[in-house]
Amino acid sequence: MKFGIVVFPGSNCDEDAVYALDKILKQKVVKLWHKDTDLQNVDFIILPGGFSYGDYLRSGAIARFSPIMEKVIEFANKGGFVLGICNGFQILCEANLLPGTLIRNENHNFICKNVFIKPQHNLTIFTENTGEKGVFKIPIAHAEGRYFADAKTLQNIVDNKQIIFKYCDTNGEINKKSNPNGSLKNIAGICNEKRNVFGMMPHPERACDPSLNNIDGKLILEGAIKMCENMGK
Repeated sequence: MKFGIVVFPGSNCDEDAVYALDKILKQKVVKLWHKDTDLQNVDFIILPGGFSYGDYLRSGAIARFSPIMEKVIEFANKGGFVLGICNGFQILCEANLLPGTLIRNENHNFICKNVFIKPQHNLTIFTENTGEKGVFKIPIAHAEGRYFADAKTLQNIVDNKQIIFKYCDTNGEINKKSNPNGSLKNIAGICNEKRNVFGMMPHPERACDPSLNNIDGKLILEGAIKMCENMGK
């Protein structure tokens, strides 16, 4: 597969994504500059974490209008796979490719630590092929990671099974104590109704290298890649 990593001014997790996909998962990877309009025939687009445009105005609000986003939206609307991680998740919400928004953490602090997340079903490429492992330890690093949506939108994503990951404890229990940022319903990641656009605040690309003593992120990404390959992407 060929992955495209979009780089905005202020992105700082693009190299992490490139390293994980190229060196660890042995995939073809190209960088897509935010001013580009050529997606270089990629099969899968990733919007990485960071502080696009310095998070001025609102996280992701300016990046949403970068020239490349018109092509990303077009790609997604045609069924192409798109994953937004952390700031990338914020950008996808701002671009209306995903419902809801990400707001300031409940404790108003930047949070950087390992958390545990639990897949909510097996209906997406990121949750269908994760093996027997039911809980994944994945790092987070964000100040505006609290998922929020109005009551109607929230009910829609629940009814449509668009919640793909929830924060939990080491035993897989989903409760307030295991929620690091105050996200509604412990939401750590969601998808769109067509299940081809995904957003998650935790960073799976930062949990891929065995030298870090954590490859839970590799298991998530590897499972998705195998699903795509089986689908002929």
